[in-house]
Amino acid sequence: MKEDVFPVEQVRTLLHIIDGTLAFAGHYVHEDAHPIHTHSFVEIAVVMGGEGAQRSLAGRKQLAVGDVLMLRPGVWHGYEDCRGLDLYNCGFSIELLRRELAWTREDPQLGHLLWTGPYAEQRRGVLTGHLGKPAYDECLEHLEGLHDLRNADVATHRGDLIGRLTLFLSCVARALAPAGTPETAEIHPAVLEGMRIMEERPAYHWTLTALAAELHLAPGYLVRLFKAATGLPPMAYLSRHRVELAANRLLHTDQPINRIGESVGWPDQNYFARRFKSHYGLSASTYRARFTRRLRLPKVPEG
Repeated sequence: MKEDVFPVEQVRTLLHIIDGTLAFAGHYVHEDAHPIHTHSFVEIAVVMGGEGAQRSLAGRKQLAVGDVLMLRPGVWHGYEDCRGLDLYNCGFSIELLRRELAWTREDPQLGHLLWTGPYAEQRRGVLTGHLGKPAYDECLEHLEGLHDLRNADVATHRGDLIGRLTLFLSCVARALAPAGTPETAEIHPAVLEGMRIMEERPAYHWTLTALAAELHLAPGYLVRLFKAATGLPPMAYLSRHRVELAANRLLHTDQPINRIGESVGWPDQNYFARRFKSHYGLSASTYRARFTRRLRLPKVPEG
């Protein structure tokens, strides 16, 4: 099977979407191994054939047809022991998620898939599951539809692209929803507001008491609401957001590491270092050196 040409650029081991691209879908076939890399976009891959294993922060996972992998931006992973491993990849920008798809955090199933599930239970940005035959067929239909729009003008087909992507995400979300997740449950408005204000002001010295006061709730009650909706207490949710934000700034800016720590709300450099390594398994300096988007040019000798 011929591989698709994705609207993605790769410099060293960082992949990023070409400017102007909203979302894409297409096949990629791996043989032997695909080296460790990271993405600046959200990626969902459906296994369609062949054999192989994924290596990621969450460990090694042997893959089978129907398996689905969801990775938040900044997560590193690779594939090994591949023999015709056929993946249908879908990618879209974090900006699209935070703008046009911001409403998905209010939906229990989509919120779990895109916002909270990858960070709960030490998954560290990776969510995996398996599609039964009906869900697999439906997801394939939507992926093909998104793939058919690969040459469409975004200015005139924006709704088509977002609509087809949403149909695919909804199908995956239903399949990967935790057992017992109510389909019509509403997330408490205080949780949504808490998530929003913490994400808008990551550098603020948030404490549970301060957040609860901002939302006019008792701290214990706020913790129960957050855990019911996200699987995480408020400060753990904030920590996940901060570390992902730090990873993005390590890859896309030249800011010193200590300044990045300050900018995401961790002015104590040692604490920032521990939190970052705990989440990504690499120190901030190693992460930047391994995955930086910019090539390091050799210094020209003086004289």
